[in-house]
Amino acid sequence: MVTLTIDGQTVQVPEGTTILEAARQANIRIPHLCYLKEINEIAACRVCCVEVEGERAMVTACNNPVLEGMVVHTNSPRARTTRRVNVELILSQHDCRCATCVRSGNCQLQTIANDLGILDLPYQTQLPLGLRGAWTTTFPLFHDYNKCIKCMRCVQVCDKVQSLSIWDVASTGSRTTIDVSGNRVIKDSDCALCGQCITHCPVGGLRERDDTQRAFAALADPNKITVVQVAPAVRASWGESLGLKREEATMERMAATLRRLGFDYVYDTNFTADLTIMEEGSEFLHRLKSGGLVRWPMFTSCCPGWVRFLKSQYPELTNQLSTAKSPQQMFGSVAKTWLAQKLGVEPEKIFCVSIMPCVAKKAESELPTMATEHGPDVDLVLTTRELVRMIRADKLNPALLPEEPMDSPMGTHTGAAVIFGATGGVMEAALRTASFLLTGENPDPDAFRDVRTGPGLREVTYEIAGIPVRCAVVSGLGNTRKLIQRLKAGKVHYDFVEVMACPGGCAGGGGQPISVEDEELYGVRGERLYQLDREAPIRYSHENPQVQALYQEFLGAPLSERSEHLLHTDHKGWSMPNQL
Repeated sequence: MVTLTIDGQTVQVPEGTTILEAARQANIRIPHLCYLKEINEIAACRVCCVEVEGERAMVTACNNPVLEGMVVHTNSPRARTTRRVNVELILSQHDCRCATCVRSGNCQLQTIANDLGILDLPYQTQLPLGLRGAWTTTFPLFHDYNKCIKCMRCVQVCDKVQSLSIWDVASTGSRTTIDVSGNRVIKDSDCALCGQCITHCPVGGLRERDDTQRAFAALADPNKITVVQVAPAVRASWGESLGLKREEATMERMAATLRRLGFDYVYDTNFTADLTIMEEGSEFLHRLKSGGLVRWPMFTSCCPGWVRFLKSQYPELTNQLSTAKSPQQMFGSVAKTWLAQKLGVEPEKIFCVSIMPCVAKKAESELPTMATEHGPDVDLVLTTRELVRMIRADKLNPALLPEEPMDSPMGTHTGAAVIFGATGGVMEAALRTASFLLTGENPDPDAFRDVRTGPGLREVTYEIAGIPVRCAVVSGLGNTRKLIQRLKAGKVHYDFVEVMACPGGCAGGGGQPISVEDEELYGVRGERLYQLDREAPIRYSHENPQVQALYQEFLGAPLSERSEHLLHTDHKGWSMPNQL
């Protein structure tokens, strides 16, 4: 152990601990902008500078280890002056029009500048002009060069966590900025649209394409019937930015809120998560029994970020993806056929809106393979953050609204569907139903809990009806790349693999609310989803009564001709920009 003094307080920490972490353990907060533990420890912003007795220069707290007997001052006159000057210099190359920024009120730079009492900038403002500041307005991810503070977080997250290296440093000197690597434009890159760069940006330099005005326009159109679906992971996060406890941010309260916004029908993507299990589970059993998984496993296809990754990095494995559409897209297909019939309306009048924890879902809904003669399956995708902005725009306070039920029939779901939003959830839900289909009996709903928690890559083998099923669950694209490399090298073999592009699954999705304190919240969000599963009256997808009705009235059976037409897709029907 190392003993040191920070602001007059004696602190003992393990050897190798940084000054920043030592101060945090002593409840002494040192402000910072660029630091992400074990990911970005490069002291680029210099905001964490402290004064260390005996050192001539200021010392960055985020990447300097403590030493025995060290005496640190975090708020000495010299430390205060240095911190203020460094923040003022950052602000001189930052668009400070906070009123028009989506991160206003939830911005680390804004918070630090306000805390320091910076009311004026003594330095000349230098911002990119003309084409140097231009970015496409149609791509689901938006980069604002004028708000970027060159902290390198996006570069490091994309490189170290997601292994795609989309971002890099461009230009030199005072014109240095962060741009798409390889001198590419973003539309021509192999970006998976996982959105992890957005959720780890400390300012508004990166955000999703804003589609809230399109949503408001649809709600105001008397010729449109607005149907909204809400993804599983959204229920565990939407209240965070609205001051609601997780237990208060119920789906019933969200239903009331969405109706106040003007949506005609409020449904749950969990309905088609159950439907996905019926289709994907049946497809898996068919491939398993027919010998189609001897060399390669079947991969889940729920996550569009993962599908984009596979098609750009390992296109030769595209056929190993389940052909089942994601729950979002299945919902759109069913809404514009079966639901339209039940409502007695023309499919073209239905405007289907999704609320998702994901940025890649925007791109998925726009694929040419996700449309019919009635138009796109899903007309508009909003992230959780966009939903929160719409609620605030209409000055709604969900805490004061009485709970209201979801609409029928596509508001009915099981606990198995809820856990789709957590890593391992799709696998667990699929195994519950696969076990029933093979044995005719429901397994213990927690029989497959081993896939729930643990490292980013988890491997479990279950024996179902005497058949060994080798499973793997992976989240985060860096972990996914390692798994595929091991598969290609013949070092491992699986039958069924669940992949989620974002660490922690959809609960940690790129469209989720952003913590100004850099908290990784996918763990607590995932636990909330598992709690809802435990409390659900029905925990098996095949027991969803409305899914059963859908098959009886309209689809026939899983993998039927109509099911294949509406609920499955051709993953080779579109290409990534760099795909040969």
